[in-house]
Amino acid sequence: MTASYLPSISVPLVGSVFPAITMISLFIYIERDEIL
Repeated sequence: MTASYLPSISVPLVGSVFPAITMISLFIYIERDEIL
């Protein structure tokens, strides 16, 4: 049961978390570059 539920939970989670991390890291990089 757990193995069949795992893809349906992990796919939206990765699909929403990975772009959020990318946006945050890009924002921090741009802010740091402007400060320097």
